[in-house]
Amino acid sequence: MNQLENNAFFWQKIDSIFLASAIVITQPAGSNHPDYQNLIYPVDYGYLNETLSQDSLGISVYKGSISTHIIDAMLVSADILKKDIEVKLLLGCNAEEVDKILRFVNQTEFQKTILVRRGNTIPTWSNPDL
Repeated sequence: MNQLENNAFFWQKIDSIFLASAIVITQPAGSNHPDYQNLIYPVDYGYLNETLSQDSLGISVYKGSISTHIIDAMLVSADILKKDIEVKLLLGCNAEEVDKILRFVNQTEFQKTILVRRGNTIPTWSNPDL
């Protein structure tokens, strides 16, 4: 199969995690990356408090300018220097902000990222939670 099945129940679980957590902003829009001073964050960046991720801080979040209570999309990045794959959530990002985030995360040859936009379809193989 060549296509990602964008399961509405998956996004429901993402929303549940998000709504049960607080966002901690560690890098405000316009600030420099702590390790690479030439990289400037295009939107607020932080993590969801009391969640788990590879970096042990929590699930990463890019927070845009739109006020919302659902996650719009997620980034999946592969980093050959760290030898890892990370997931980062996008919250309230308009089209221009999404473009800036994608340019920001894909600047180096060592990390490349894909965008997975929120879907609302229910695949035939999926069963609703009871």
